[in-house]
Amino acid sequence: MNWLYVVGIILFLLGLMVSIALHEIGHLVPAKIFGVKVTQYMVGFGSTAWSRRKGETEYGIKWIPFGGYIRMIGMLPPRPGDEPGKLRSTATGPWQGLIESARDAAQEEVRPGDEDRVFYRKKWWQKVIIMSGGPAMNFVLAFIFFTILLVGIGLPTWAPIVSPDTNTCVIPISEQRTQCKATDKPTPAAQAGMKPGDRMVSFNGERIGSWEDATRLIRSHGPGPVKVGIVRDGKPMTLNVTLIAQDRPNLENPEKIDKNVGFLGVLPTEVMEQQSIGQVIGYMGELTGRVAGSLINLPEKMVGVWHAAFSGEERDPEGPVGVVGAGRMGGEILASDLSTEKKVAIFVNLLAGFNLAIGMFNLIPLLPLDGGHIAGGLWEGIKRGFARIMRRPEPAYVDIAKVLPLTYAIAIVMMIMAGLLVYADLVNPLTLTN
Repeated sequence: MNWLYVVGIILFLLGLMVSIALHEIGHLVPAKIFGVKVTQYMVGFGSTAWSRRKGETEYGIKWIPFGGYIRMIGMLPPRPGDEPGKLRSTATGPWQGLIESARDAAQEEVRPGDEDRVFYRKKWWQKVIIMSGGPAMNFVLAFIFFTILLVGIGLPTWAPIVSPDTNTCVIPISEQRTQCKATDKPTPAAQAGMKPGDRMVSFNGERIGSWEDATRLIRSHGPGPVKVGIVRDGKPMTLNVTLIAQDRPNLENPEKIDKNVGFLGVLPTEVMEQQSIGQVIGYMGELTGRVAGSLINLPEKMVGVWHAAFSGEERDPEGPVGVVGAGRMGGEILASDLSTEKKVAIFVNLLAGFNLAIGMFNLIPLLPLDGGHIAGGLWEGIKRGFARIMRRPEPAYVDIAKVLPLTYAIAIVMMIMAGLLVYADLVNPLTLTN
């Protein structure tokens, strides 16, 4: 057994549990600030592995670490007939009976003296803040992880540093080989004495800031003498190099060949380049757009997961992945032959992306997701604002109990999707090589 693989899975699950715990903290803290009575704070589902009561709240961990919740009293308003001076209506259909049963269960948690501590009686903006706290915490975690990745570790990029894999001879592009022959001519770089580790910093006096800069300047110059500024072992040097003309693959389309472009004969070195906070924001913004697009196309993507699970088709690298699949990827990262720096970078990026996806998924305006409660709070705010402007009586609280049948249907669909992802992640997992 590869213990690094097992440790990677465990580390990812621990990171996931911490993310879930903090997501629920994002709900718990504003709920307590606004005076909502919270009876439970749990990380995980299933039977309770450990719990401790502090004040009115039971804090605990459950055995299945794939979610979490806080229990706030009075999530659903009572039926109109339960108000003083009014007769109670009777449920006459299966859906209505389901709704009334949910109301009864919600009201059983309300004890004498808790009337002003129920969730449904809070101001609309307080409800929105409470329910937005979880996704907001995921976004904060994603930003922290992306900052660690980009600012602390850096992103892999090709630097204008001569790679040890650089050939010292000119190999025609038509010949599919990497080893030099005795009859091959030396490259311009080799003739000028360029060595692995040399960083190119200028080309005929023009600054080189990236490998793209170096490639552009070399190709556009064509054959002929140039002065290449380098830094070797911390010391600046200038080398006189005579470029030659060669046919090289096009930078935009490698299947296309550019004829007789300038050729130096060096390969770049991959390095981890640290970024700025501004670049973190841009990087996270770009990923947010991609995640949003994936959520919009989620039904179509799940069809692909179905085919991958039951027909053996290749998994879509841009498709959804479940907790099991992400955990396996965490194990694969730790067990790989990559450098420690790259392992940490990929692992942090995985946790950051997972938090970003969880946060955005929870903002979908459908119950039982946080976004459904947020939408209910916003709708209540709109109704009350309109009534105030029109000088009408204050409307009743938004009754999310009325959409419980749809909520249960969506919950069933979500459980089916989660089960499908687990099965696909077991029989046809998405790996780092996909």
